[in-house]
Amino acid sequence: MTLNKQKLDITDRVTGKLENGEIQLYLENEHIGSIELPEGMQMKLEHHFEAEQNKIYQHVSVPDQSEPRYTDCDEGGWC
Repeated sequence: MTLNKQKLDITDRVTGKLENGEIQLYLENEHIGSIELPEGMQMKLEHHFEAEQNKIYQHVSVPDQSEPRYTDCDEGGWC
C-alpha cells in the first residue's frame, strides 16, 4: 500500500491564545505556530471586553455574595 500526501484545509479548526505579545496557534491541543504582534498594536474588542497587560477580561454582572441566605428564594418569598 502506498500513502499519498494531501493538503487539508484546517482553518476553521485552528484556535489562538494570546501569550506574551504573540498569538499562539493550536489545532486541538497541538501547538502549530505563532503570530508575532507588532509593538503598540491595538485590539478592537466588543464593549464588555477589555485588554490589559497581555490578558483579556470580560465585564460581567454577578450576584452579591454578602447575604447568600437569600439567593435561593422563590417569587413567593420562600427560601
